[in-house]
Amino acid sequence: MRKKVIAGNWKLNNDLNESLSLVSELKSKLPDLGLNEVIVCPPYTSLESVNAVIKDSPIKLGAQNMHEADSGAYTGEISAQMLKSVGCEYVILGHSERRTIFNESDELINLKVKKALSKQLQVIFCVGETLEERESGVTNKVVEEQVKKGLNEIPESEIKNIIIAYEPVWAIGTGKTATPGQAQEVHQFIRSLVRNYYSEVTAQNIIIQYGGSVKPDNASELLSQPDIDGALVGGACLKSDSFIQIIKAV
Repeated sequence: MRKKVIAGNWKLNNDLNESLSLVSELKSKLPDLGLNEVIVCPPYTSLESVNAVIKDSPIKLGAQNMHEADSGAYTGEISAQMLKSVGCEYVILGHSERRTIFNESDELINLKVKKALSKQLQVIFCVGETLEERESGVTNKVVEEQVKKGLNEIPESEIKNIIIAYEPVWAIGTGKTATPGQAQEVHQFIRSLVRNYYSEVTAQNIIIQYGGSVKPDNASELLSQPDIDGALVGGACLKSDSFIQIIKAV
């Protein structure tokens, strides 16, 4: 049985003091996770300090993005090694906000995925369609292209270090959520893509999260679907009580 992985993407929220307060509350309220996993992804400025709080807990540390280069004249950017040096085990790549607001292409995201893996960072790799694409009936086509290009030249031996997060763009921060049936259908499709690109074993083992307005009142139904292996949570992870309720839903 695949473990469930719940990740909280704090986005552009929480200064250092707020970050420490939130993660301290989370740590004190965390239930027994069993074989499951919880990841928090604070802003860069809080990573090292948050890591100090969670180092003796089951909570893992992730970053929200990184640059594809090791070093150089890239003002304002952060490298994979920098993330490793402050305790990160995970990094989110390909989030829809990076794709749409910052114009990141599938090819650029693929370079980032390769770089992260080469530095022993595990990747939360995001894919998903816009509302226009869903209404046009091209969800599978869009998701297939993102998966195919994002995982281009990634060997099967490295897939165990990748979590795929299906995040329909129209459900992120909008209050709208894909129905459990809609989400399950795309998750099942993504698993079939991994099966076609790699193998049945890899397809059965890969973790596929759902993201898009996940809340305490819909988490249980979403997480009960056979191909949904966790959640990438946005707004609801900014309050310890709501995030804990989602964690308990597994």
